[in-house]
Amino acid sequence: MPLGLIASSLGRAMRRKRASSLDILSSKRAPRDYYKGKNCKPTGFHTRKGGYVIVDEKLPRFVVPDLTDFKLKPYVSQCARDLTASTTSSTTAESTENKS
Repeated sequence: MPLGLIASSLGRAMRRKRASSLDILSSKRAPRDYYKGKNCKPTGFHTRKGGYVIVDEKLPRFVVPDLTDFKLKPYVSQCARDLTASTTSSTTAESTENKS
C-alpha cells in the first residue's frame, strides 16, 4: 500500500512539472544566456567575421501624406495665447444655441 502512495505522488509531481513547463518562457525562467528580444524584425544579417550587413529591403518604409494645405498643426505651442473677450462670447453663444 505505501508503494501505491509513493507512485501516485510521483505521478502528480510529474503532471505539475509538465504543466509548468508550458508557461511563457521569459528571461527569468530560461538559462543565463537567453535573450528573448522585443519582437522586432532584423534589418540585416551577421557575417562570418562578426560584422553586420544592413539590407536595404529590410529597412522600414514610412509613408507620410502631403500636409502642405493642412489646417491643423502637429504640436501645441508652449506659449499659448489668451482668448479675447469677443472669441469667448461667440463660443458661449454657439454652445447655448446647440443645447436648445
